[in-house]
Amino acid sequence: MDLIVQAIATVIDIVLSAYFWVVIISALLSWVNPDPYNPIVRFLRGVTEPVFYKIRSWIPFAVVGGFDLSPIVVLLAIKVCQIVVVGNLVRLAYSLNSGSPM
Repeated sequence: MDLIVQAIATVIDIVLSAYFWVVIISALLSWVNPDPYNPIVRFLRGVTEPVFYKIRSWIPFAVVGGFDLSPIVVLLAIKVCQIVVVGNLVRLAYSLNSGSPM
């Protein structure tokens, strides 16, 4: 059972890390205004814009002076999830491992 919990923690950590980098790349691309018909740009915007929109609607000060802070909020939320969720799952896996006779 401990290996399953550890595998779930690893998968969640990988997914959150990948999305972390997708958010960073999307934020950087917003500064250079690339071709909106590029498939990579469309994918990045399609994956990040719904989350950014939710953040903007929940937090009214996410846009300050024309500067969008929603990517920073998303990055912080990802890091908090990695620390709390993944960390607790890893601790759970270790506690399950220490309780089993081997």
